[in-house]
Amino acid sequence: MRFTDFNQRLAALGALPVHRGRVVRVWLRGQALDLGTRRRSAEDFLPLTLRNAVPTLTAELDGLARVRSEHAGNDGSRLLVELADGQMVESVLLPRDGLCVSTQIGCAVGCRFCMTGKSGLIRQVTSMEILAQVVLARRRRAVKKVVFMGMGEPAHNLDNVLEAIDLLGTEGNIGHKNLVFSTVGDQRVFDALPQQRIKPALALSLHTTKAELREHLLPRAPKIPPEDLIELGERYARDTHYPIQYQWTLLKGVNDGDDELDAVVRLLKGKYGVLNVIPFNSLEGDDYQRPDTERIREIVRSLQSRGVLTKVRNSAGQDVDGGCGQLRARAVGIVRGVEPRRKLVAKSYQVE
Repeated sequence: MRFTDFNQRLAALGALPVHRGRVVRVWLRGQALDLGTRRRSAEDFLPLTLRNAVPTLTAELDGLARVRSEHAGNDGSRLLVELADGQMVESVLLPRDGLCVSTQIGCAVGCRFCMTGKSGLIRQVTSMEILAQVVLARRRRAVKKVVFMGMGEPAHNLDNVLEAIDLLGTEGNIGHKNLVFSTVGDQRVFDALPQQRIKPALALSLHTTKAELREHLLPRAPKIPPEDLIELGERYARDTHYPIQYQWTLLKGVNDGDDELDAVVRLLKGKYGVLNVIPFNSLEGDDYQRPDTERIREIVRSLQSRGVLTKVRNSAGQDVDGGCGQLRARAVGIVRGVEPRRKLVAKSYQVE
Protein backbone atom coordinates (compact mmCIF):
# COMPACT_ATOMS: atom_id res chain seq x y z
CA MET A 1 0.00 0.00 0.00
CA ARG A 2 1.31 3.42 -0.96
CA PHE A 3 0.02 6.53 0.75
CA THR A 4 -1.71 7.67 -2.45
CA ASP A 5 -3.73 4.43 -2.37
CA PHE A 6 -4.72 4.98 1.27
CA ASN A 7 -5.67 8.59 0.59
CA GLN A 8 -7.93 7.53 -2.29
CA ARG A 9 -9.50 4.90 -0.04
CA LEU A 10 -10.39 7.57 2.52
CA ALA A 11 -11.81 9.81 -0.19
CA ALA A 12 -14.00 6.95 -1.42
CA LEU A 13 -15.41 6.70 2.12
CA GLY A 14 -16.58 10.30 1.94
CA ALA A 15 -13.64 11.86 3.77
CA LEU A 16 -12.91 15.44 2.76
CA PRO A 17 -9.31 16.76 2.87
CA VAL A 18 -9.83 17.99 6.43
CA HIS A 19 -10.97 14.52 7.52
CA ARG A 20 -8.18 12.72 5.65
CA GLY A 21 -5.57 15.00 7.16
CA ARG A 22 -6.90 14.32 10.65
CA VAL A 23 -6.88 10.53 10.17
CA VAL A 24 -3.33 10.57 8.83
CA ARG A 25 -2.07 12.83 11.62
CA VAL A 26 -3.46 10.69 14.43
CA TRP A 27 -2.16 7.50 12.77
CA LEU A 28 1.33 8.97 12.42
CA ARG A 29 1.20 9.84 16.12
CA GLY A 30 0.35 6.21 16.91
CA GLN A 31 -3.15 7.07 18.08
CA ALA A 32 -6.63 5.74 17.26
CA LEU A 33 -8.01 6.70 13.85
CA ASP A 34 -11.33 7.89 15.26
CA LEU A 35 -9.79 10.24 17.79
CA GLY A 36 -11.74 13.47 17.82
CA THR A 37 -10.40 17.00 17.75
CA ARG A 38 -9.97 19.26 20.76
CA ARG A 39 -13.39 20.77 20.24
CA ARG A 40 -15.34 18.01 18.51
CA SER A 41 -15.79 14.30 19.10
CA ALA A 42 -15.29 11.84 16.25
CA GLU A 43 -19.08 11.44 15.98
CA ASP A 44 -19.45 15.16 15.33
CA PHE A 45 -16.46 15.42 13.02
CA LEU A 46 -15.88 12.32 10.85
CA PRO A 47 -18.43 11.22 8.19
CA LEU A 48 -20.51 8.20 9.21
CA THR A 49 -19.19 6.02 6.37
CA LEU A 50 -15.62 6.72 7.52
CA ARG A 51 -16.45 6.03 11.17
CA ASN A 52 -18.01 2.70 10.23
CA ALA A 53 -14.86 1.76 8.30
CA VAL A 54 -12.46 2.60 11.15
CA PRO A 55 -12.15 -1.01 12.49
CA THR A 56 -11.31 -2.33 9.03
CA LEU A 57 -8.87 0.51 8.30
CA THR A 58 -7.20 0.05 11.69
CA ALA A 59 -6.72 -3.65 11.08
CA GLU A 60 -5.20 -2.99 7.66
CA LEU A 61 -2.81 -0.35 8.99
CA ASP A 62 -1.79 -2.51 11.95
CA GLY A 63 -1.17 -5.33 9.49
CA LEU A 64 1.39 -3.31 7.53
CA ALA A 65 4.11 -3.97 10.10
CA ARG A 66 4.58 -5.53 13.51
CA VAL A 67 7.55 -5.82 15.84
CA ARG A 68 8.85 -9.36 15.67
CA SER A 69 11.60 -8.78 18.24
CA GLU A 70 13.24 -5.92 20.10
CA HIS A 71 16.95 -5.87 20.97
CA ALA A 72 17.94 -3.36 23.64
CA GLY A 73 21.43 -1.86 23.29
CA ASN A 74 23.45 0.87 24.92
CA ASP A 75 22.72 3.26 22.04
CA GLY A 76 19.02 2.46 21.66
CA SER A 77 16.77 -0.44 20.76
CA ARG A 78 16.86 -2.20 17.41
CA LEU A 79 13.52 -3.47 16.14
CA LEU A 80 13.18 -6.41 13.79
CA VAL A 81 9.98 -5.52 11.94
CA GLU A 82 7.90 -8.07 10.05
CA LEU A 83 5.81 -6.78 7.14
CA ALA A 84 2.48 -8.16 5.96
CA ASP A 85 4.06 -10.57 3.46
CA GLY A 86 6.46 -12.01 6.04
CA GLN A 87 9.50 -10.07 4.82
CA MET A 88 11.54 -8.30 7.48
CA VAL A 89 13.27 -4.95 7.86
CA GLU A 90 15.06 -3.23 10.72
CA SER A 91 14.36 0.03 12.52
CA VAL A 92 16.50 1.57 15.26
CA LEU A 93 15.36 3.77 18.13
CA LEU A 94 18.26 6.21 18.30
CA PRO A 95 19.28 8.54 21.14
CA ARG A 96 17.70 11.99 21.38
CA ASP A 97 14.33 10.86 19.96
CA GLY A 98 15.76 9.71 16.64
CA LEU A 99 14.64 6.80 14.49
CA CYS A 100 16.43 5.02 11.66
CA VAL A 101 14.11 3.37 9.11
CA SER A 102 14.61 0.93 6.25
CA THR A 103 13.54 1.69 2.69
CA GLN A 104 14.21 -1.63 0.97
CA ILE A 105 14.31 -5.31 1.81
CA GLY A 106 17.91 -6.00 1.00
CA CYS A 107 19.91 -3.67 -1.24
CA ALA A 108 21.20 -3.71 -4.81
CA VAL A 109 24.32 -1.61 -4.24
CA GLY A 110 26.21 -4.56 -2.76
CA CYS A 111 28.63 -2.63 -0.52
CA ARG A 112 31.30 -5.17 0.38
CA PHE A 113 31.35 -4.19 4.05
CA CYS A 114 27.56 -4.23 4.56
CA MET A 115 25.51 -7.19 5.76
CA THR A 116 22.35 -5.90 4.05
CA GLY A 117 24.05 -5.93 0.66
CA LYS A 118 24.90 -9.61 0.98
CA SER A 119 21.27 -10.59 0.32
CA GLY A 120 20.81 -8.42 -2.76
CA LEU A 121 17.58 -6.56 -3.40
CA ILE A 122 14.41 -8.50 -2.61
CA ARG A 123 11.77 -5.79 -2.96
CA GLN A 124 10.96 -2.15 -2.32
CA VAL A 125 9.37 -0.98 0.92
CA THR A 126 6.22 1.05 0.20
CA SER A 127 5.65 4.53 1.56
CA MET A 128 3.02 3.20 3.99
CA GLU A 129 5.43 0.51 5.23
CA ILE A 130 8.06 3.21 5.81
CA LEU A 131 5.53 5.31 7.72
CA ALA A 132 4.39 2.24 9.66
CA GLN A 133 7.93 1.93 11.06
CA VAL A 134 7.56 5.45 12.45
CA VAL A 135 4.16 4.59 13.93
CA LEU A 136 5.56 1.48 15.67
CA ALA A 137 8.37 3.57 17.15
CA ARG A 138 6.05 6.36 18.30
CA ARG A 139 3.94 3.84 20.16
CA ARG A 140 7.05 3.25 22.26
CA ARG A 141 8.44 6.77 22.67
CA ALA A 142 8.73 10.18 21.03
CA VAL A 143 10.22 10.41 17.54
CA LYS A 144 11.41 13.86 16.49
CA LYS A 145 13.99 12.87 13.88
CA VAL A 146 13.86 10.21 11.14
CA VAL A 147 16.93 9.12 9.22
CA PHE A 148 16.62 7.01 6.09
CA MET A 149 19.81 5.08 6.80
CA GLY A 150 18.55 1.57 7.48
CA MET A 151 18.40 -1.31 5.07
CA GLY A 152 18.37 -0.29 1.41
CA GLU A 153 19.40 2.57 -0.86
CA PRO A 154 16.72 5.30 -0.76
CA ALA A 155 17.68 6.53 -4.24
CA HIS A 156 16.55 3.18 -5.66
CA ASN A 157 13.09 3.61 -4.09
CA LEU A 158 12.78 7.31 -4.68
CA ASP A 159 9.02 7.72 -5.17
CA ASN A 160 8.11 5.83 -2.00
CA VAL A 161 10.79 7.54 0.08
CA LEU A 162 9.88 11.04 -1.10
CA GLU A 163 6.20 10.33 -0.43
CA ALA A 164 7.05 9.25 3.13
CA ILE A 165 9.29 12.28 3.67
CA ASP A 166 6.55 14.63 2.47
CA LEU A 167 4.04 13.13 4.92
CA LEU A 168 6.47 13.17 7.85
CA GLY A 169 7.43 16.77 7.15
CA THR A 170 3.79 17.91 6.99
CA GLU A 171 1.29 15.70 8.83
CA GLY A 172 4.02 13.94 10.86
CA ASN A 173 5.24 17.18 12.50
CA ILE A 174 8.96 16.56 11.92
CA GLY A 175 11.23 19.46 10.97
CA HIS A 176 12.78 19.33 7.51
CA LYS A 177 16.36 19.23 8.74
CA ASN A 178 15.39 16.36 11.06
CA LEU A 179 14.55 14.20 8.05
CA VAL A 180 17.83 12.80 6.72
CA PHE A 181 18.06 11.18 3.29
CA SER A 182 21.11 8.89 3.08
CA THR A 183 22.48 7.79 -0.30
CA VAL A 184 25.58 6.43 -2.00
CA GLY A 185 25.05 9.20 -4.54
CA ASP A 186 22.69 9.21 -7.51
CA GLN A 187 22.02 12.01 -9.96
CA ARG A 188 18.27 11.40 -9.59
CA VAL A 189 18.54 12.42 -5.94
CA PHE A 190 20.21 15.73 -6.76
CA ASP A 191 17.63 16.40 -9.45
CA ALA A 192 14.60 15.49 -7.32
CA LEU A 193 15.30 16.80 -3.81
CA PRO A 194 15.52 20.52 -4.71
CA GLN A 195 12.05 20.23 -6.31
CA GLN A 196 10.33 18.89 -3.18
CA ARG A 197 8.28 21.03 -0.80
CA ILE A 198 9.95 19.10 2.04
CA LYS A 199 13.70 19.23 1.49
CA PRO A 200 15.44 16.77 3.81
CA ALA A 201 18.99 16.99 5.04
CA LEU A 202 21.38 14.84 3.04
CA ALA A 203 23.92 12.21 4.06
CA LEU A 204 26.36 11.01 1.39
CA SER A 205 28.19 7.71 1.72
CA LEU A 206 31.70 8.62 0.61
CA HIS A 207 33.95 5.98 2.24
CA THR A 208 37.05 6.90 0.20
CA THR A 209 38.50 9.70 -1.92
CA LYS A 210 39.75 7.23 -4.55
CA ALA A 211 37.35 6.61 -7.44
CA GLU A 212 38.73 3.15 -8.24
CA LEU A 213 38.59 1.99 -4.62
CA ARG A 214 35.06 3.39 -4.26
CA GLU A 215 33.92 1.40 -7.29
CA HIS A 216 35.36 -1.72 -5.65
CA LEU A 217 33.79 -1.09 -2.23
CA LEU A 218 30.42 0.03 -3.66
CA PRO A 219 30.28 -2.09 -6.83
CA ARG A 220 26.84 -1.07 -8.07
CA ALA A 221 26.78 2.55 -6.95
CA PRO A 222 26.67 5.21 -9.71
CA LYS A 223 30.20 5.88 -10.89
CA ILE A 224 30.38 9.50 -9.76
CA PRO A 225 33.95 10.50 -8.83
CA PRO A 226 34.25 11.46 -5.13
CA GLU A 227 35.18 15.06 -5.93
CA ASP A 228 32.10 15.44 -8.16
CA LEU A 229 29.89 13.85 -5.50
CA ILE A 230 31.16 16.34 -2.94
CA GLU A 231 30.43 19.25 -5.28
CA LEU A 232 26.87 18.02 -5.81
CA GLY A 233 26.46 17.73 -2.04
CA GLU A 234 27.92 21.17 -1.45
CA ARG A 235 25.47 22.74 -3.89
CA TYR A 236 22.50 21.12 -2.13
CA ALA A 237 23.83 22.07 1.30
CA ARG A 238 24.19 25.73 0.33
CA ASP A 239 20.73 25.80 -1.27
CA THR A 240 18.96 24.25 1.75
CA HIS A 241 21.19 25.70 4.48
CA TYR A 242 21.65 22.21 5.97
CA PRO A 243 25.22 20.88 6.24
CA ILE A 244 25.94 17.64 4.40
CA GLN A 245 26.85 14.56 6.42
CA TYR A 246 29.64 12.64 4.67
CA GLN A 247 29.72 9.02 5.80
CA TRP A 248 33.04 7.15 5.95
CA THR A 249 33.13 3.53 7.13
CA LEU A 250 36.66 3.03 8.46
CA LEU A 251 38.27 -0.18 7.18
CA LYS A 252 41.66 -1.10 8.58
CA GLY A 253 44.37 -1.00 5.94
CA VAL A 254 41.88 -0.03 3.24
CA ASN A 255 40.77 3.58 3.68
CA ASP A 256 42.42 4.69 6.92
CA GLY A 257 45.83 5.72 5.55
CA ASP A 258 47.48 9.13 5.69
CA ASP A 259 47.05 9.50 1.92
CA GLU A 260 43.28 9.33 2.38
CA LEU A 261 43.40 11.89 5.18
CA ASP A 262 45.39 14.31 3.01
CA ALA A 263 42.82 13.94 0.23
CA VAL A 264 39.91 14.41 2.66
CA VAL A 265 41.40 17.71 3.79
CA ARG A 266 41.88 18.80 0.18
CA LEU A 267 38.27 17.93 -0.75
CA LEU A 268 36.31 18.84 2.39
CA LYS A 269 38.13 21.75 4.04
CA GLY A 270 35.90 24.80 3.82
CA LYS A 271 32.89 22.79 2.70
CA TYR A 272 29.49 23.11 4.42
CA GLY A 273 29.45 19.67 5.98
CA VAL A 274 30.68 17.23 8.59
CA LEU A 275 32.57 13.96 8.14
CA ASN A 276 31.14 11.07 10.14
CA VAL A 277 33.75 8.34 10.53
CA ILE A 278 32.10 5.01 11.29
CA PRO A 279 34.41 2.26 12.55
CA PHE A 280 33.58 -0.96 10.71
CA ASN A 281 31.06 -3.14 12.53
CA SER A 282 33.00 -6.40 12.57
CA LEU A 283 31.47 -9.84 12.23
CA GLU A 284 33.38 -13.05 12.59
CA GLY A 285 34.35 -14.30 9.15
CA ASP A 286 34.25 -10.84 7.52
CA ASP A 287 36.99 -9.78 5.12
CA TYR A 288 37.43 -6.40 6.84
CA GLN A 289 38.43 -5.13 10.27
CA ARG A 290 37.97 -1.89 12.13
CA PRO A 291 41.09 0.18 12.87
CA ASP A 292 42.54 0.14 16.37
CA THR A 293 41.01 2.62 18.79
CA GLU A 294 44.16 4.74 18.89
CA ARG A 295 44.25 4.96 15.08
CA ILE A 296 40.64 6.14 15.05
CA ARG A 297 41.56 8.86 17.54
CA GLU A 298 44.56 9.85 15.42
CA ILE A 299 42.35 10.16 12.33
CA VAL A 300 39.85 12.41 14.10
CA ARG A 301 42.58 14.57 15.66
CA SER A 302 44.40 14.94 12.35
CA LEU A 303 41.32 15.97 10.40
CA GLN A 304 40.01 18.30 13.10
CA SER A 305 43.38 20.05 13.40
CA ARG A 306 43.42 20.64 9.64
CA GLY A 307 39.99 22.20 9.41
CA VAL A 308 37.62 19.29 8.70
CA LEU A 309 34.80 18.90 11.22
CA THR A 310 34.91 15.18 12.07
CA LYS A 311 32.81 13.03 14.37
CA VAL A 312 32.89 9.34 15.27
CA ARG A 313 29.58 7.58 14.67
CA ASN A 314 29.39 3.96 15.70
CA SER A 315 26.87 1.85 13.80
CA ALA A 316 23.91 1.46 16.16
CA GLY A 317 23.41 -1.98 17.66
CA GLN A 318 27.02 -3.17 17.74
CA ASP A 319 26.87 -4.08 21.43
CA VAL A 320 24.09 -6.60 20.68
CA ASP A 321 25.51 -7.81 17.34
CA GLY A 322 22.63 -5.97 15.73
CA GLY A 323 24.35 -3.63 13.28
CA CYS A 324 22.39 -2.88 10.12
CA GLY A 325 21.20 -6.05 8.44
CA GLN A 326 22.49 -8.48 11.07
CA LEU A 327 19.18 -9.15 12.84
CA ARG A 328 17.36 -9.86 9.60
CA ALA A 329 20.26 -11.96 8.34
CA ARG A 330 20.09 -14.24 11.37
CA ALA A 331 16.30 -14.37 11.26
CA VAL A 332 16.22 -15.60 7.65
CA GLY A 333 19.39 -17.70 7.89
CA ILE A 334 21.64 -15.61 5.65
CA VAL A 335 24.48 -15.62 8.18
CA ARG A 336 25.97 -19.09 8.23
CA GLY A 337 28.71 -20.10 10.57
CA VAL A 338 28.65 -16.74 12.31
CA GLU A 339 27.56 -16.77 15.93
CA PRO A 340 26.85 -13.59 17.90
CA ARG A 341 29.78 -12.63 20.11
CA ARG A 342 27.44 -11.51 22.90
CA LYS A 343 24.09 -12.78 24.05
CA LEU A 344 21.24 -10.79 22.56
CA VAL A 345 18.98 -8.99 24.99
CA ALA A 346 15.70 -9.39 23.17
CA LYS A 347 11.98 -9.21 23.77
CA SER A 348 9.95 -11.22 21.29
CA TYR A 349 6.42 -10.33 20.33
CA GLN A 350 4.21 -13.19 19.25
CA VAL A 351 0.88 -12.81 17.50
CA GLU A 352 -1.86 -14.45 19.54
